[in-house]
Parts: sequence; C-alpha cells; structure tokens
Amino acid sequence: MSQRGRQRELQEAAALERRRQRELQRRSRVFDVRRRTIGIDKDALDAQIKERKIQEATEKAEDEKLANEMKQNDKIMCLLEEQQKNDIRNINKAIGEFRKNFQKPETRREFDLYDPQALKKETPARLSDSDPRCSVSGLQKFMGEDLNYAQRMIFQKEQLREWSLQQQRDLRNALADKKRSDDLYDKDRLELDRKAVELQRADEETRRAICAATKDFNRAQAAELAERKKLEKYQTMKDDMAEISSLLQGDLLCENPEQAASSLGSHRVMTDRWKGMSRDQLMAIRNSQQQQILEKQRLKEEEHQRNAEWDRQRVQAARAELLLERQQQRQTQEWRRALDSVNAELSQEQKSKNMQLKEEEYSNVPTAEYYAQFNTTSR
Repeated sequence: MSQRGRQRELQEAAALERRRQRELQRRSRVFDVRRRTIGIDKDALDAQIKERKIQEATEKAEDEKLANEMKQNDKIMCLLEEQQKNDIRNINKAIGEFRKNFQKPETRREFDLYDPQALKKETPARLSDSDPRCSVSGLQKFMGEDLNYAQRMIFQKEQLREWSLQQQRDLRNALADKKRSDDLYDKDRLELDRKAVELQRADEETRRAICAATKDFNRAQAAELAERKKLEKYQTMKDDMAEISSLLQGDLLCENPEQAASSLGSHRVMTDRWKGMSRDQLMAIRNSQQQQILEKQRLKEEEHQRNAEWDRQRVQAARAELLLERQQQRQTQEWRRALDSVNAELSQEQKSKNMQLKEEEYSNVPTAEYYAQFNTTSR
C-alpha cells in the first residue's frame, strides 16, 4: 500500500469517527428528556450541510482532474491510432508494389494450375460425335449433346406444335361436352326449384294455422297467470304488513338491552341480539389500551438503548480488528523479506557448490596420453 493510499484511509477513518461522534452527541440530545425540545436539530443539520458541501467540492475537483486526464489520454490515443493507420497503410502499399513488380502470376511455378487462358489453349474435349477419345468412362458425351443439335431441335419444335394443336382440338370438344351437360343441369335445377317453391308455400300455410292456434292458447294462459299473480300479490302484502307490525312491537327494533342477556351467565351475551357495549365497558377498554401503548413505548426505548450499546461495541471491535490486520500484514511482509534473503543466500551457496563439483569432474577426466598408453598395453 502506498503512502498516499494510507493517508487517504486515515482521512476516511477520521471523517467516519467524527461523523459517529456527532451522531452520538445528537442522539444524547434527542433522547435526553431534560434537554429535548420539539422541532429539528439545526446545528446538526448545518454541520451536515457544510460537510456535504465540502464533500461535493472535493468530488467535483477530483472529477475535473479525472476528466482532464481522460481528455489528454484520448488525444494521445487518437494520435497513436492515426500513426498506426498510416504505418499500416504504408506497409500495405509497399507490399502491393513489391507483389506487383517482383511476384507476378506468370513467374510462379504453379501458374499452369490456375491459368485463366488454360482452357482456350487446350484441345477441345470432342472434335466429332465419333471421336475415339470420347469413351464411356471419359464422360465427355451425353444424351442431347450431339453436334446436329440444331436440326434435332427444329424437328422437336414441329412435333410439339402438332401436339399443341391436338390438345386444342381436344379442349374444344371437352368444352362443348361440358356446355351440353350444364344445360341439362340447369333444366333439372329449375324443375327442382319450382317443386321447392310449392312445398314452401304449403309449409307456410300450415305454420300460419299453427301460430293462430298457439296465440289463442297463450292469451288464455296469460289471463290465468295475471289472475294468479294478483292473488299472490295480495296475500304477500297481507303477510308483509303482519310481519312489520310484529317487528315494530318486538324487542329487536326497540333495542331493549335485556334481550341480549344469556342464560349461560351474566358475563355472556347473545350475539344476534346484542346492541353494543356500555360506556363503562368502553372506558375500561380504552384505559387498558393506553397502558399497553405506554408499555410498548418503554420497551422500544430500552431496545433502542441496547442497539446503541451494540453499535458502539461493534465499532470498537471493528477498529481493533483493523489494527490487528494491519499489524499482521506488516509482520507478514517482514517475514517474507527475511525468507527471500535466506533463499538468496542458499541459492548462492548451491551455485558455488555446483561450480566446485563441475571443476572436480573436469579434473578427473583421463588425458590423451593415458588413452595412448592404455591402447599400447592392450596390444
């Protein structure tokens, strides 16, 4: 970690600590019953606004600095890209000139394989229909590729013309036959339509008679139904008046509180006749609810105090853990440096030992005189 990074971390930690201290002071003022006032904490808000402006100014300066650096880098990148494009263009141009002047297609060894004029230079594959080179396995002559192709095509066109004339004659005969069959079909259809009209007229007369009879029957049924509804309406009105009179004189609409008393005990009521609680019962319920609200506020205050104590302990633990981690990092770096120095010394000693062993091996190699003497003795 660089010196600038450590300084920045220390500044951030100091700013965080100042913010926590101000928050603790504000909590002590807000939750202190003797010093608490109705409204907002103007000093704390002013301090937050001032800190926010300082932070925004710092961020703006850093953003401007970063923007200037980005602009400078963009200019440099544009210049480098333009230079690279020019270099590539010049290299491609030089390669094209070299190929054009010193690597012509005619000078290549395999030019005969892709010569565009090779087919024009070669002998035709077939000189006549009886060319001995056109064997069955050579695949140089197929059906329809004979040399008298023009005369054969004239004959085939004349044959097609005759076939077309024959087809036209057959078509005219078929159309005449179709016209005769259509005339016969039209006559049959007109006869069937006439019979259908007569049947429809008879059906309509029958339906008209049935409708008249049905209408008379429906009139009689409607008159009977109207009389029955009139009697039912009169009976319903009579029953409704009796029911209304009974309800007006009963305990339900009179709201008699004694009708809700239950036979199972004085503390129980009949829900279908109960008209609500009395004033004393409502006051007892409201007093109980008020006590529950006060108890809930007291529990919330205790929980808030416990949370504040836990936050303070967590902050202290995090700070101690951060200091311990930094100390461990420094110890690790020192241990690594010591280990690197020991490894370097061991490597140097190993190299010196290897050099000594190689020198000893070279000194123990037999000389040419020794080999000559050994050869003479063996003979």
